[in-house]
Amino acid sequence: MKLYKTSKGFVIETEGQYYLSKHTDWDQFINRENLFFEIQREVQGLASDFEYINLVKNFVEAPIKGQEVWASGVTYLRSKKARMEESKDSGGGDFYDRVYDADRPEIFFKATAGRVVGPGEKIRIRRDSKWNVPEPEMTLFINSKGQISGYTVGNDVSSRDIEGENPLYLPQAKSYDKSAALGPCIYVTDEPLSPETNIKLEIFRNGKGVFSQTTQLNQMKRTFNDLVKYLYAECTFENGSFLMTGTGIIPEDSFTLQVGDLVEITIDQIGKLSNTVETK
Repeated sequence: MKLYKTSKGFVIETEGQYYLSKHTDWDQFINRENLFFEIQREVQGLASDFEYINLVKNFVEAPIKGQEVWASGVTYLRSKKARMEESKDSGGGDFYDRVYDADRPEIFFKATAGRVVGPGEKIRIRRDSKWNVPEPEMTLFINSKGQISGYTVGNDVSSRDIEGENPLYLPQAKSYDKSAALGPCIYVTDEPLSPETNIKLEIFRNGKGVFSQTTQLNQMKRTFNDLVKYLYAECTFENGSFLMTGTGIIPEDSFTLQVGDLVEITIDQIGKLSNTVETK
């Protein structure tokens, strides 16, 4: 089932039916233990109406309110190689090689809710960067108890030249206004995601495709539970949190995002997240 946050209310999609929740607080709506079964129970007392799909099409927002967004790095071999290459001149390349094989993962703060955009909104590239890429990522919603309750599509927009200049510049390369996109929904299931789940990135410029690539969850070196364990080890999240789990798709070194580019990320079962690029 899918949970949509819209400006007109919260829509539940399950088995081809659409329901409008009676909840009015997004944080309370999603931050419940055993969320899948709680939603199932809630739907039994609601009337379905296909008109609610119009809310999803026209009023959908990023599925976040009181949560923070964190991110994991170097969880795919492709990411490790790209980070090593971009940082080799600064002497920081071997750090990425070492963290890829270490017990402790790389986890960093990405964004507050106010810096996150939703479907159809504009992501930003920094004015002081010349090499920017989208990073398509399976993103976990984790409740305040540390349970993985759902999944959404994430875009961890990154300035590769800033991070490559010095690994200590990672926060500037990753965390700024509109550097994160989430949506279009939270996908809630009582079963583990298939390792063959596809994550696809497409980039269009002036209506023409300039990049397209797909990877699968089975290319991840780390498990979701391992990442959550480290994130929640010494942090509490009153309303839960979102955790981007790393990218296995990075465009070639000659590519950089331009203003006006359309970035589309599609993940099996969840849907498509589309955003255009702007500068401030």
